[in-house]
Amino acid sequence: MRPWIKYKTPQPVGEVYFTETFDSGRLAGWVLSKAKKDDIDAEISIYDGRWEIEELKENRIPGDRGLVLKSRAKHHAISAVLAKPFIFADKPLVVQYEVNFQDGIDCGGAYIKLLADTDGLNLENFYDKTSYTIMFGPDKCGEDYKLHFIFRHKHPKTGVFEEKHAKPPDVDLKRFFTDRKTHLYTLVMNPDDTFEVLIDQIVVNKGSLLEDVVPPINPPKEIEDPTDEKPDDWDERAKIPDASAVKPEDWDESEPPQIVDSSAVKPDGWLDNEPEFIPDPNAEKPFDWNEDMDGEWEAPHISNPACRIGCGEWSPPMIDNPKYKGIWRPPMIDNPNYQGIWSPRKIPNPDYFEDNHPFLLTSFRALGLELWSMTSDIYFDNFIICSEKEVADRWAADGWGMKILIENANEPSIFKQLMSATEQRPWLWFIYLLTAALPIALIGSFCWPRKVKKKYEDVAFEKLDICKPQTKGALEQEVKEEKAALEKPVDLEEEKKQSDGEIVEKEEEGEPEEKSEEEIEIIEGQEEGNKSNKSGSEDEMKEADESTGSGDGPIKSVRKRRVRKE
Repeated sequence: MRPWIKYKTPQPVGEVYFTETFDSGRLAGWVLSKAKKDDIDAEISIYDGRWEIEELKENRIPGDRGLVLKSRAKHHAISAVLAKPFIFADKPLVVQYEVNFQDGIDCGGAYIKLLADTDGLNLENFYDKTSYTIMFGPDKCGEDYKLHFIFRHKHPKTGVFEEKHAKPPDVDLKRFFTDRKTHLYTLVMNPDDTFEVLIDQIVVNKGSLLEDVVPPINPPKEIEDPTDEKPDDWDERAKIPDASAVKPEDWDESEPPQIVDSSAVKPDGWLDNEPEFIPDPNAEKPFDWNEDMDGEWEAPHISNPACRIGCGEWSPPMIDNPKYKGIWRPPMIDNPNYQGIWSPRKIPNPDYFEDNHPFLLTSFRALGLELWSMTSDIYFDNFIICSEKEVADRWAADGWGMKILIENANEPSIFKQLMSATEQRPWLWFIYLLTAALPIALIGSFCWPRKVKKKYEDVAFEKLDICKPQTKGALEQEVKEEKAALEKPVDLEEEKKQSDGEIVEKEEEGEPEEKSEEEIEIIEGQEEGNKSNKSGSEDEMKEADESTGSGDGPIKSVRKRRVRKE
């Protein structure tokens, strides 16, 4: 137990009819049954199953105890009286308790019964036929997992009690039987004839006592008359043979459905005198074969390897007879006297009643567990019966909530669970490695080419920037032109407009621009500068970058030279 968790026995806050924590270690107020079941062998009819008060096997909390069913393949019965009977009137009924199948469950129940408040109630005689009002809780046999909610409804006219079963929960219940954790089961019945069933404070089933139980509370208004009998002349035949039909003259009923295929020929290699099966030549008589007891030993038969094509007497195969028509029968026609399927007439149901308020059940004054189980160590704890859901919730927070904290704290990490799984399944290591390596490979395959591509793109841009005119003569000429431009800004601006106009006109015409001798010389100088890029000084590189700027430098220089030439 974690040092920051301190257990304290839950104390009810509010009005309650029954509570039990078993933390005292005594079965004070609980009565063991001394009854016997009817109609079964005497050896198993006695309710001699053993009960103990113990801590949980796993995730135990010091000081917290529960009632444990200890015996296998035995009947168990134990019960306790409520502080006061519960009377169904205008208050809800809330029943709640905890169950832990510590060793799993093969076949057995963990439900409770709320025993009816009758004059003949004797807890020492508590057995399967003792009158109860409600049965609630988990039950399992084979692969059938159930969560019972059954109540016994009294017929207002006949006084006969009939069990009403709530519809099954629309959830998979298997986990609650197999995970070996403590689960909280809650039943809420409301005076408006609705109900809720919760597991671990989550609603798994809800509905109406009038509409969502089987059989329904109210019987049908009409029933079939048990004295009504079908008339002798009642015709239920929808179709009848056509009496006017006549068998055709060419209809031959003597033709068989199949005939011998006269065109078939015995295959080549067919062995007429070879048997289809022969004794196995490799078989040996078992060393413990006793001919006096087992008879004469014979080797088992196997298919004759010589019968690759076929063996034995050959006969041609049978084929469908094209002349076969079978026995002639007249066609069926609608029966003009058809009266439909007969059913008894309806009469008013003499036992009909209308109970619009089935919540008003028989009061109860004791809680009991009457169980058979093929698995031991079923743990029960923290029973409470009250009328307020908030009271049950606070009770659960101090009891079941503490168990959940411990279970979560002791839950192994994902890494430990994976490592534990490999102890019995070493092949899981391959799955783990593959699962870890696959994302890394995918990330590398997608990211690496992009980075390389970007790297080369960056280098390309850098080369474009560096490969601007970089010869010393070109740079000096560029500086002189810029100084001249500062001295004559107006003339140069006009020259630039004129030169731009010429370029635009040539681009619109779509003709290749002719280069003058001086332009060709400049371009050749640029190429030589690119080749001798490494030999240039860092100062020249810097001046080149400043002069080229955004990449318009070469164009400007060409334009200026053209204008100057003109």
